[in-house]
Amino acid sequence: MQKVKIFFSIFTAVFMAVIVFSYCHQACADDGLKKITFIPMWSPQAQFAGYYVAYEKGFYKERGLDVGILQGGPDYPPMELLKSGKADFCVMWLASAIQRRSEGLKLVNIAQMVQRSALMLVAKKSSGIFRPQDMDGKKVSLWEGDLQLQPKAFFKKYNLNVNAIQQSYTVNLFLSGGVDVASAMWYNEYHAILNSGINEDELSIFLFDRYGLNFPEDGIYVLEETFNKDPQAAREFIRASIEGWQYAFEHPDEAIEIILKYMKQAGVPANKAHQRWMLNRMKDIVMPQGAAGGMGILKREDYQRVAEELKNNGLIKEIPDYAEFFKALD
Repeated sequence: MQKVKIFFSIFTAVFMAVIVFSYCHQACADDGLKKITFIPMWSPQAQFAGYYVAYEKGFYKERGLDVGILQGGPDYPPMELLKSGKADFCVMWLASAIQRRSEGLKLVNIAQMVQRSALMLVAKKSSGIFRPQDMDGKKVSLWEGDLQLQPKAFFKKYNLNVNAIQQSYTVNLFLSGGVDVASAMWYNEYHAILNSGINEDELSIFLFDRYGLNFPEDGIYVLEETFNKDPQAAREFIRASIEGWQYAFEHPDEAIEIILKYMKQAGVPANKAHQRWMLNRMKDIVMPQGAAGGMGILKREDYQRVAEELKNNGLIKEIPDYAEFFKALD
């Protein structure tokens, strides 16, 4: 009887040790991941597919990161969350980031994901607009803030005097004939115009990058202090994010399903056809054909072009140093 008791005592001890080891191993594995938070510019959509794919496929965890993706949107400005410490990494437009850096906010670009600007002006050919000069004296709807930078540079380049009207988040004013020309993102509003029943051959489009005004948009940013504390975590986040984008472009059906899942969770209206269009256009601007350099590189000439335009418009006093602003990966 005594032997039986001893056996069960030993068995129980070994069994508990196995359980404790398993628990500790899992806890240590979890604790071993670097916890970081990331916020895109907007709510879930294919514009940010690479990050959601990297999360779902475990690419962040494979690189030692426990990433929490916050929901962006008008009520959650990425820059403010970055400044307050509620987010470690965020997506911002290059022009906005240069302005903030010039104003004294020490943030750095660790990956310029969008290489080719997707901002454009759209006109109906029935309005008699076929070339830039035809916009002179026309009603043109523009978004506020940094989104006016390229259109104004475009108007200045072609010596145009337009009647600028504020544009909302829809293109309804353009569709109803309230303006002759509308602002649009190639991956978003332009597709909405096509879905309204207007054929592409009925439209005149003016993509700014085709007129010498390429101002790349989405980049990944971090505070300089955060970067300096753990540059390796920043590098691993970028590597995993790039891997996510590559996977999304190579497996678009799977990527779209992942995006639709997060859109549903966020209560965002989802349209599979529109998300497919958006993902295809993101590939066009993240990996443009014939572009030199690798994914995530901020080209010095693009940086200088945007910074000089900001300075010419009185939006910044001095151009921040490129080497301090962009922290390239190895």
